[in-house]
Amino acid sequence: MKPRYISLEPLIQWRIGPRPLDLRSLFGREAPVEVEIGFGSGDYLVKQAMEQPHKNFIGIEVAWLSIRNALRKIALCQANNVRVIQGDARVLFKRLFHQQSLDKVYCLFPCPWPKKRHIKHRLFDASFLKLMNSRLKDSGIAVIVTDHRPYYEWILEQTQSSGFEITTETCPPGYSTKYEKKWLEQGQMEFFRIKMKKIVHLKIPVEEDIALKTHILEDFSPEHFQPKGRKNLAVVEFKESLYDPLRQKAMVRAMVAEGSFVQNFWIEIIRDGTRWRIRPARGCSIVPTVGVQEALDFLYESIRQDNSASQKRENTGIS
Repeated sequence: MKPRYISLEPLIQWRIGPRPLDLRSLFGREAPVEVEIGFGSGDYLVKQAMEQPHKNFIGIEVAWLSIRNALRKIALCQANNVRVIQGDARVLFKRLFHQQSLDKVYCLFPCPWPKKRHIKHRLFDASFLKLMNSRLKDSGIAVIVTDHRPYYEWILEQTQSSGFEITTETCPPGYSTKYEKKWLEQGQMEFFRIKMKKIVHLKIPVEEDIALKTHILEDFSPEHFQPKGRKNLAVVEFKESLYDPLRQKAMVRAMVAEGSFVQNFWIEIIRDGTRWRIRPARGCSIVPTVGVQEALDFLYESIRQDNSASQKRENTGIS
């Protein structure tokens, strides 16, 4: 069996590494940086890196299978000027890239989310275009190619006040991506290309980590423990909990959703002398956000409410 990937070195471990990225340090040189959003199989990304060795390339994908396949191709081609990141582009552009740090951004055949109820999932809405603008250098270029006319028209509607000069064209096949080949097989011979040149800089600062505040409890009763999620700035759900009486330690699995950014991690409630401490469990590689803080706060408040209800039952003799 051939190895699924040869080296993890091109993979940017963004959750545990420094944020935002130091691109010069990442590649070991100063060079133009191009970002492909949704690189799929990685063929076009690696091809560009091999044909333009004077540039640096970063590929963004959500699916691990795509990351894995790209890692193998990068290693086989010995392409030293390409890195890949697993994550949602909206989150990564907010947190990983400095303002005016990228030379080009491109996306080939993104999912058009054609159903009306799914439009909220589309990339390249007005807010993301403005974010992308802020990360591009002056006169930087963004290119989107799609097979879907309604999506193409929708993107054009989003470009108002985005700081870009827009040019459009229908273009023949020429990217050799998986989806381009799919539409060619179905008889589609022309695609829609949007080119955006930055003419005005829109200032959007990098979204930074926050300093998390942990909590101390004077008392904790695992037998009455029923954590409750809540929705505020983030959606917080507590999925399951475990308790080890020998170690006097409880673990709660939390899901925190802040827009498109979803984190799943464990929170521990551990005996600390005569009290109990609530904090993120070690090794979870969380990104410290407002939503993570809310999860800690909600859990703390939920336990305090349970303790209060338990005390009232004891005082009234109700078991």
